[in-house]
Amino acid sequence: MIGLDLRMDTARMTIDYGPGVFGPVPERRGLDQIRASLRDPSCDGPDPVYAIAMDVGKFEHRAELERQNLLFGAMIFAVGRLGSEPVRTQGHVHRASPVHGWSTPELYEIWSGRAIVLMQERADENPGRSFAVEAGPGEQIVVPPGWAHATLSADPHTALSFGAWCDRDYGFEYDGVRRLRGLAWFAVWGEDGCLHWEANPRYHPSTLHFAAPIAPAALGVAPREPIYTQFERNPQRFQWVSKPATIESFWSEI
Repeated sequence: MIGLDLRMDTARMTIDYGPGVFGPVPERRGLDQIRASLRDPSCDGPDPVYAIAMDVGKFEHRAELERQNLLFGAMIFAVGRLGSEPVRTQGHVHRASPVHGWSTPELYEIWSGRAIVLMQERADENPGRSFAVEAGPGEQIVVPPGWAHATLSADPHTALSFGAWCDRDYGFEYDGVRRLRGLAWFAVWGEDGCLHWEANPRYHPSTLHFAAPIAPAALGVAPREPIYTQFERNPQRFQWVSKPATIESFWSEI
C-alpha cells in the first residue's frame, strides 16, 4: 500500500527505514504547539499529537527527486481526541516557493485510519469555498495551490498515517489560521459518536461542502496504486506538484 519499506510504529510514532530507503527521524508536534488553532485551546489530549518525516524515498531516486524539486513525506497521528475535536494538525498555507513564486499543491495518500482534509480557499475572514474531504486506506486527496488546510483523524480508535507529495522548497504559513483561531469550520465529536461541524464565528458565514474540489484522477493519479510506486514507474507523473504553473489553466478552473 505504501510503495516503500517503511516500518511504522504508530504507538511510538517512529519509522524504521528498510534496505535502500532513506528518511529522517520523525519530528514530533506537541499539544502546546497547536493549541492556538484549536476550538478549545485549553483542552487535554494525546501529547505528542503527531509526527512528521519529510524527505523519504529510495536512494536510487534521490537525484531525480532533487532534480524535480519533489519531496515525499510521511505522517503518523496519535490515537484519541483533542478535547471534543479529532486529533488534527493546526492548519496552514504553503509558503510561496522562492524558485517559482507559487504556493504549491499537495497530494495525500492515506495508509491507515481515516482522514478528513479540511481546506478553504483563503486564510482570512472571507474563506471562500470550504471543503471537508474524507478518505480511507489507499485513497488520495489533492489540496490546490494557496489553499489553507488541516488534516483530521476521523477514527479516534485507529492511528492515522499517510504519505504526501509536496515541493522540496516547502514552508508553512500559520499566521492567518492562528489569528482566526483555526479554519472556518470545526469538527466536533457528538454524544452519538459521530463528527458534527460547527462554524468558526471569527469568519464570515460560509458553506461547507463534502466533495473534493479536485478528483485526483483529473491530474493523472491512478486510484488505489501507491503514489510512490506511480512516481517510480513514471518519474514525471507528479511534476505538477513542484511546478504548478505548468498547469495554471487547470487550477484557475477549480
